[in-house]
Order: sequence, then structure tokens, then C-alpha cells
Amino acid sequence: MRYDYTSMGFYTFDCLGWPFTKVPDGGGTVFIDELTLAVSGAGGTASIAAAKMGLKTLAVAGVGDDLMGRWVLQRLQEFGVDTWGVQCKPGWKTSSSIVTTRADGSRPALHMLGATKDFYVDETMIPRVIDTKVFHIGGVGLMNAMDQAQNAVVMKAAKEGGAITTVDVFAGSPKDLPAIAKVLPFTDYFMPSIEEAQALCGRSDYGDTSKFFLDMGVKACVLTLGGDGAYYHDRDGTKFRVPAYDIQVKCTCGCGDAFNAGFAVGLAKDFDPETRVRFAQATSALNATGLGSQAGVQSFEHTLNFMRTTPTR
Repeated sequence: MRYDYTSMGFYTFDCLGWPFTKVPDGGGTVFIDELTLAVSGAGGTASIAAAKMGLKTLAVAGVGDDLMGRWVLQRLQEFGVDTWGVQCKPGWKTSSSIVTTRADGSRPALHMLGATKDFYVDETMIPRVIDTKVFHIGGVGLMNAMDQAQNAVVMKAAKEGGAITTVDVFAGSPKDLPAIAKVLPFTDYFMPSIEEAQALCGRSDYGDTSKFFLDMGVKACVLTLGGDGAYYHDRDGTKFRVPAYDIQVKCTCGCGDAFNAGFAVGLAKDFDPETRVRFAQATSALNATGLGSQAGVQSFEHTLNFMRTTPTR
């Protein structure tokens, strides 16, 4: 196959400041210690983190013909990500965020949706997009043009072409379920946060929440639990929970998206399910040690050593 990993979906330009303490009164100023830029989003973070860990990665997304879009393309290319699948058209604006990161790692943000809602993978692009071992969609629910029906078309083609498929979402209530439901029959690993999963199905128990999506066609649910680790539950009845690593958190921006990249590396390396989830959890934890998505992720070897040597909570 041409690629190890295709990451399609939500790519953003982020400007992050740390530590955020308050909004200054009037036209005042509050001084902070760090300011950085990052490619983020459920597709963007995953693509760079995967490339850092050695996967030959294709980005599929939309950016604007603007300063932010040009920087996103440059940054992806610096990490060796193939940007053939990144569309840019006149009038589009790059999805962008101003992220105010608190000292505890939480990060209230201001976001402009931008070209994530506009890009579209047509039939001529599909053969190259799905020529991969692992095909990921990150941000179902934000991709207005693709969410109508084409996400499902591409996912079906990826499955039929032999790819392993993974899906992450942007969801806040049951009204987001119809767009997501279209791709679930073609999804091997459904990987939302527990908050997103519970918002979609209205259930609270991890097992019941997973069963809801298993019944909709997915092969396995992998729920990220933030500081509580991750939960795995597949159609064959295998289920387990892994704890979070004991780290000093700096910024939680992109942690779930880095988890997706780590899981893809585990698939590419043919790790068993529990090792795969632990490696994904290690990738997420490393992400949280730096400011900005995937800042703390260095390499496959570094992540593997972190997984083996870092205590859990």
C-alpha cells in the first residue's frame, strides 16, 4: 500500500498561550510565559503525531488560501506528511483557534470552523486516499460537505480496499448522531471521548455506551476517558480498561487526537489490543506534557520507552 496512515478531516491552525489566568479588563494586558503555534484538529494532530512515530502519512483536508493555510501546509510537510489530499480554494478560510491554556492543562478556546466544512473528496481522489493500511476520519460532525453522505462512501471504499478504519467525532448531543451513524457500519474502531459518546447515546455505563455503538455496526469501541485512561470493548466480548499515566499535565489540547495516532501505530505494528491501547494512552500522555497538539510526541522509540517505564495513576 502507498501509505501506512491516511488521516482525513478536521485540520486547524492553533495559536496557544500558557498559562491563561484571566481576561484583562478593558484594553489591558495579562502577561503569559509561553506562546506557540500548532497544527491541531482531530485529523491534523493525528497526522503529525503518526508521522513523528514513523508512519508514512497522507493528510486529507481543506485549508484556506491565507497565511494560516500556507503555514499548516508547510508545517505538515516539515514532518514528512504528504499533503496531496489537502484542498485549498479561493474564498476558503483555514479552520483556526485561539487556545487559552490554563495552568491545570484545560484549554478554553475560540474557534472559526473554516474550510473543514467545505472540502470534498470526490470519486477521482478516492483510490489514492484509501491506498493505506489504516484509514482514519477525525471530526465527523464538523465536515459539512462530507458529512452529508460522502464520508460513508469513502469509508466503504476503504473497507472494501482492505484498510483498517478508525473514526473520531465532534459531538455534543443526540442531534449529531445521524451524520455519525452513516459511517459506523464501515468502522473497525470507533474512538470518541466518553463525553462525546455519552452525549450521542444518552447512556452512562462504559459497557452500555459501547454496546450502543457495537449494535450500530462498529467492530470495537475505544473510549478515551481523560485522566481516567481508556476503555476498550469489541464485538467478540473483549473488554478492559487501562489507566492514565502519572504525568505533569501542561496542555490537554489534542490529547484524544494523539491517542488516535498512537492507536494507528499500534495497528501498523500489529500490537495486541491491550498493548495497542496502552501505546495510544502513552502517546496521549506525552502530548499533554507540551504546549500545543503533539508537542510532547517525539518518536516511536521514545513513546515505547515512555509506555514501558512511566508509572500509571
